Amino acid sequence: MNRRTRWLGLGGLALAVMLLLTLLLAPHSSQSSGSTYSRAPDGYGAWYAYMQEQKQPIQRWQRPLSDLWPDLENQPDLPPVQQVTQRTNSLLAKPITLLRVDGAGRTGDINRSWLERGNRLVLVGAIAPVSDAPFESALESPVGAVKIATSRRYRSGSLTPDEVQLADRFGAVVWQEQVGRGEIISVATQHLAANAYQDAPGNFKFLAQLVAESRHPIYIDEFLHGYRDKAATQKTAQSLPQYLAKTPLLLLAVQALVLTLALIWGEQRFGRPQPLIEPSPNNSQAYISAMAEVLQKANSGDFVVQTIGRAEQLRLQQALGLGRVPLEPQVVLDAWVQRTGRPASELDWLNSLDSRESEHRIQRWRDPDLRRWLAQLQTTQHQLDRLE
Repeated sequence: MNRRTRWLGLGGLALAVMLLLTLLLAPHSSQSSGSTYSRAPDGYGAWYAYMQEQKQPIQRWQRPLSDLWPDLENQPDLPPVQQVTQRTNSLLAKPITLLRVDGAGRTGDINRSWLERGNRLVLVGAIAPVSDAPFESALESPVGAVKIATSRRYRSGSLTPDEVQLADRFGAVVWQEQVGRGEIISVATQHLAANAYQDAPGNFKFLAQLVAESRHPIYIDEFLHGYRDKAATQKTAQSLPQYLAKTPLLLLAVQALVLTLALIWGEQRFGRPQPLIEPSPNNSQAYISAMAEVLQKANSGDFVVQTIGRAEQLRLQQALGLGRVPLEPQVVLDAWVQRTGRPASELDWLNSLDSRESEHRIQRWRDPDLRRWLAQLQTTQHQLDRLE
């Protein structure tokens, strides 16, 4: 293997490993889980239809969340006058209620200043510790029993009674946090009003009460689930530096480590270099090949037939019990038929050794005739192997 081939192999191996690690370590997300477009058991399509039937001011949000607070984004390049003008051009000047159904409970992309100005976030799927509560429970609420399937509870000891929206003796399932004039309402289960709970009317009513009690317009974050309008798609097109900036550091570190190890391995010798072992020449084979080439060029087919044929005739005579003194071919043929019961035609190659014939003329052997004669001789050799 030359140096170029080895480097190409190492590069392909490193690329395959990095692709595999990207698939295994990259964060996974389900596009349909929690989406109002989904009719799967973990979707929220039925609850969205329920809210529309109730004539609630609800709609889907399919753009980046930063579009909710453009006046709060850092814009250091703008002069102060333009910054003030920008603040008056908010996309949504009035407070709203933003509903996010996210099993990871992410809030890092929520602008806290936006909440302090009176907006509300209802986070369905907030992270809470596992408690001793049974996995399936039916909790009482003002709108009826609410079925949940989780053992996670938030310890309500640090919460006031007004901050607990739904709880049992193990802790809070729904609680709220005041943020300035706004608030965050957290729900410890992602499937509070999923399609699987269509036979539990208390669940649909309870979530409807949570998002509608402030009488703000209600927006459901569908951008989180991969649904986005055309303008948002163009806006979120990322360059390579932007993609790398958002790639998990662990994934980048593992890829860099694998690539470094592959480069080191490509330059590392494992053990002492071993010299190539050249095969030792076969002198007998070389002599036979050279002699055969000379005889072929000299058109000495009859010499080959007589030399090989006499040796094989002696072997045949010895196998038939006729001794090692050369006999006439007819004597050998008769003994062959008597001993083996096989036809004399199998020994036609012996006729070419007739001494009476060779005294008068030298036969010129063509290649096809010589090959046919050798084939007959090989057939006889197989029969002799059985006799011996």
